[in-house]
Amino acid sequence: MVPFNFKRRENGVDDVTIKVLYCGMCHTDLHFAKNHWGITQYPVVPGHEITGVVTKVGSDVSWFRPGDRVGVGCLACSCLDCEQCDSSQENYCDKLGLTYNGVFWDGSITYGGYSSMYVAHKRFVVRVPDSLPLDAAAPLLCAGITVYTPMKKHGMLLQGAAGRRLGVVGLGGLGHIAVKFGKAFGLHVTVISTSPAKEQEARENLKADDFVISTDDKQMQAMARKLDYVIDTVPAAHSLGPILELLKVGGALALVAAPDGPLELPSFPLIFGNKTISGSIKGGMNDHQ
Repeated sequence: MVPFNFKRRENGVDDVTIKVLYCGMCHTDLHFAKNHWGITQYPVVPGHEITGVVTKVGSDVSWFRPGDRVGVGCLACSCLDCEQCDSSQENYCDKLGLTYNGVFWDGSITYGGYSSMYVAHKRFVVRVPDSLPLDAAAPLLCAGITVYTPMKKHGMLLQGAAGRRLGVVGLGGLGHIAVKFGKAFGLHVTVISTSPAKEQEARENLKADDFVISTDDKQMQAMARKLDYVIDTVPAAHSLGPILELLKVGGALALVAAPDGPLELPSFPLIFGNKTISGSIKGGMNDHQ
């Protein structure tokens, strides 16, 4: 990475200009910087976990004012007029533009938050409450929303879900937040990892209830059909069969990572267990807020 001088677009009537104070580093930023996916448009300015303070608002902006503490995540624009946008699922809009390496409505390339300021459309800005430090809020705008959305979809946030059992596969950036959210929402959380070295972190720092080594057949068999939900955060190719075996009848597996290759999916655990698999990418703006 090298310093790069560029000019932001002017603050329009629906825009919010933000002084960037913090910007988290997501593994996606590294993929784009190194063009691992072959879609990077150089020069690229990464960063999509942006928090800061409003310095200017457009004439049609009433929800924000200068001095407000705000954040911007992965989304820069969408069509605002399709079924997905109408239901605040802007992240699935066919005309979605990303915070960086995307294309804005005016055809310009978007640049991210590793910069001193950012100009965002009001729809894609969220308030950060005074009780939440801006540096702590930044990771919630990508990793946080990524695991929160499937938790909400599968009913893990409901009052009646407290005490149910959640498995979190992988203990990286997404996995850490999934464990924290699970505990905060009253779930019994089991971390599933290939690394025994992460058990202390999982149990002592994150307060996970159980820890299972996924390469240990005895441990995996002992956990068979004991989990109501599983969130898989592993960004590498792996078989879903052993994970599906951990779910109870009617259980749900949510995939939230972007593996570097196809996943192996045996059908029998699904068919004979009435189990479901869903995918989820980020979240809509209502869920962000």
